[in-house]
Amino acid sequence: MEPRDTSMPNDALDKTLNEGAASVAADSTNISTPTPEPAETVSSAVAVEEESPVAASSEELSEEVATERSHEPATKESILAALKLLSEKEPAEITNEEVSRLKQQFYAIRNEEQRNEREAFVEAGNQPEAFQPTTDETEEAFKAILATVKEKKAEQRAAIEAEQQKNYEHKKEIIDKIIEMGSDVDNANRFFQQVRDLQNEFKEIGEVPAPVAADLWKSYQDAVEKFYDQLKINKELRDYDFKKNLSEKELLVAEADKLRAEEDVITAFRRLQELHEQWRSIGPVPKEVREEIWGRFKDISAEINKRYQTFFEERKARERENELAKEALCERIESYEFDKLSTYAAWDEMTKLIIAAQEDWKKIGYASRKSNNALFARFRETCDKFFAAKAEFFRGMKDTLSRNLEKKIALCERAEALKDSTEWRKTADELAALQKEWKTIGAVAKKHSDQVWRRFLAACDYFFEQKKKNNSGTRRTERANLEQKNEIIDKLKALDLGALGREDAIKAVKDLQAEWQSVGHVPFSEKDNIYEAYRAVVNELYQKLDISQRGSRMASFENTINEIGNDENRLYRERERLMRVYEQRRSELQTYENNMGFLSAKSKNAGSMLKDMERRMQRLKDDIADLEKKIAVIDSKL
Repeated sequence: MEPRDTSMPNDALDKTLNEGAASVAADSTNISTPTPEPAETVSSAVAVEEESPVAASSEELSEEVATERSHEPATKESILAALKLLSEKEPAEITNEEVSRLKQQFYAIRNEEQRNEREAFVEAGNQPEAFQPTTDETEEAFKAILATVKEKKAEQRAAIEAEQQKNYEHKKEIIDKIIEMGSDVDNANRFFQQVRDLQNEFKEIGEVPAPVAADLWKSYQDAVEKFYDQLKINKELRDYDFKKNLSEKELLVAEADKLRAEEDVITAFRRLQELHEQWRSIGPVPKEVREEIWGRFKDISAEINKRYQTFFEERKARERENELAKEALCERIESYEFDKLSTYAAWDEMTKLIIAAQEDWKKIGYASRKSNNALFARFRETCDKFFAAKAEFFRGMKDTLSRNLEKKIALCERAEALKDSTEWRKTADELAALQKEWKTIGAVAKKHSDQVWRRFLAACDYFFEQKKKNNSGTRRTERANLEQKNEIIDKLKALDLGALGREDAIKAVKDLQAEWQSVGHVPFSEKDNIYEAYRAVVNELYQKLDISQRGSRMASFENTINEIGNDENRLYRERERLMRVYEQRRSELQTYENNMGFLSAKSKNAGSMLKDMERRMQRLKDDIADLEKKIAVIDSKL
């Protein structure tokens, strides 16, 4: 833009300049755009917006992106090589994102190695607090190169700050010159081109320190505006400048409008910052469209800024939810009491709870960076303590199981020495004593449990089978008992429930059941058939009379025991089976009672879990009571 030709007659020049001065004077107060913030701050994008988001620095944004887009190398050596290559670049080419990503990947691998070393150290019988990780040469090399990179970046930052200070002083000199030229009213028109050159020079100078950027820009605008207030410039030249500036700002508005469709919120926000920098470098536009075009640009900027702010607020909210969920998981497993577990079943049940907690942990996303690693370390520490305690318990139980096996093998040998005896009563008592002693011995390893039990049972079965053959003279009695039980079935079928009434009918059924139980054995080949017929008619009567099914099951069990009669071998086997079920139920009940103390009112879904556990415990108590009654029935026969 060139000043007017001053070679025209003085009167004509004065007229032209006076007209231009009047025009500039009228518009000069509206030339500048709303005062922007410093170029280094994000909120400068919409300086007039009170609710514009306070943006993160470029370094913070880089770290956020690096966390989500990093790809881990396979080994520490490959990461070290990558960092070395990076350190050889110019400082401007080294990004914080890349350095952070390599550092996170390297220490993820290194931390895993140290955890493995620690586990091996503890498994070797050492105390966890005595563990000291071995020196890793790769780590030392990694730290050294990392320090080199940091030093390079520090030097780069110092150079940038020095350059910004130099730019600040240069721009201050330009502002002082413009102010000086604007103060010379008589020669203002002669300084026009020099001011234009100074303006271009000002725009070409790089960034200045952020704390002084806003005040410097305001001083520059004030100096330029005061100069133009003094300058009697030609209106046509001014209009041309306005038109050119308007065209450039229209392009910026169109470019900003395209950013609305950009899916990457961070990319859109950064590009918007660049557009605002360009906007500030463009001069004023005609007064009549000045507010309108700035309003369009400001509204688009506000929308993009709002998306950017919402994006980080939502992510922050998600991270907070994840943090609370992980804290709850830590509290959950920390409430488990490992030192009170004394059985395999209890340890297995607790292991299921720990593994379930670990699965729940995997389903939770990342918490905030400052708390995520600390929470994981806290969670992992409790898990490590549990599995260390479990390993210690199993090591101790191994010796106990071995001693129990030796005791049971000794009982097998004693039973095998008695199996061929013909002193029926004496030997039966001795074997019964051995069976009772067997029950007092604890568990053995699973791989030996069935084998040693079958050996012991085989010796007992052999003796009682021989004893049974010796008592074969009872068959005639068994045939008579069969006829008597058939008569009882016929009586049950013949009962007229309607004529008797419910109470009398129940009494009649009970009496016939008692009579059935008083009858001795029937022939073995007929036992199942006669019992099935009896059970069918009794179940039918129980259903019609609405008698408790639990009582029916107990009656059926008593009938079964009566059918076994004096066969002590079968009675002992049935009792042994019931005792194993009985111990299993008691162990399950103990586990549930222990777990009741693990749940707190703060635990998620604690209410429904407590109710479910209480229902299961009640069922176990009922089963235990039934088993005790059944064992008492068998004991009465022995």
